[in-house]
This record gives sequence, structure tokens and C-alpha cells, in this order.
Amino acid sequence: MAGAPGSEQAMPWERLFAWPRRGDVQLPFDASSREARDAWATRLDHAVAHADKAVLLVAENAACLASIWWARLSPSHYVSKVAGALFFQPPSIAPLDRSGGQLFASPEAALPFPSLVIDGAMHGPALAQACGGRLLEAPRAAPPATGMWRQAQRLIERLSAGVVEQDMRVLRTLGIPDR
Repeated sequence: MAGAPGSEQAMPWERLFAWPRRGDVQLPFDASSREARDAWATRLDHAVAHADKAVLLVAENAACLASIWWARLSPSHYVSKVAGALFFQPPSIAPLDRSGGQLFASPEAALPFPSLVIDGAMHGPALAQACGGRLLEAPRAAPPATGMWRQAQRLIERLSAGVVEQDMRVLRTLGIPDR
């Protein structure tokens, strides 16, 4: 979902995890105007609505902010298919500010799905806090080429397991029995 229009070069998160190119939908993000942002959001609506299984949003740079903007302002029946999000190398969260007509102005609220912010720079902690997500500091160097996809899968499995365990603790706290 991230990248420059027409870009054939792998994005840093793709290089880091040797992300497979099967079964995913790539939506290059162009932050040049409100019209481009709105057209991208419409394509994201369509991709999520037509997904045949739960959706994992993966975004990088400005696409992180666009994804948060989309999730905060979209109808719940669109967003309910999103199982979680991975946000890589986000920019400053200033464009999420509701004052001043920012490009991604949206209500201050946690996302309705779990999110993980992967960042080795300074913007990750603020974004994780703004969207109610968790922060994972990016590795200083890419892992060896072998097994990178499996490492990414394990990262996603750990995130998913943590979310499920948290949900189960909430259910037990509320007195709802496990099934």
C-alpha cells in the first residue's frame, strides 16, 4: 500500500522482510493533493470490501498517516475487515492534527484494530500513542537474506497472539466465559 506511483523498486519494509508479492493488493499512495488522497481512500475502500479474508494493512511513510485517517473516518463496516496494521517509518504526526486543515486531519482516537509501528527514527512513539498501537524499534541492519519472510511471519504471529491474549483477559475481566 505504500510507495511512489509506478515505483518498481522494493520498499524498505519489503527488503527487510522479503515480503511476498502473492495475494496482496498494492495501493501506491500519492500525497500531492486532497483529491489524490480521496482517490486512494476510495481504492482502499474497494480493496478492503472485496477482500476474501481479514486484511492486514501495511503502510510506509505518509501512507501510515493516510491509513490512520482512513480508519478513523471510514464507516465501521469497511474497517471491521481490518485485522491489524503495520506502520513502517512514519513521518511526523503533525498532519493528523485537526487544526489548520491538515491533509490527514481526523478525530483523536485509537484505531479500531491493533497496530504495530516499526520505526528506528523519532516519529514512531508519537504515532503509536496517537493510534493506540504498539511500538517496535526497527532493526539496525537487515537480517540475513535467508528466512526473512519467516521472521516477518513470526513477528505478525507474536503481534496477533498478544492481541488475542489481551482480548481474552478483557473477556475474563468482564465475566464472559471462554468458549
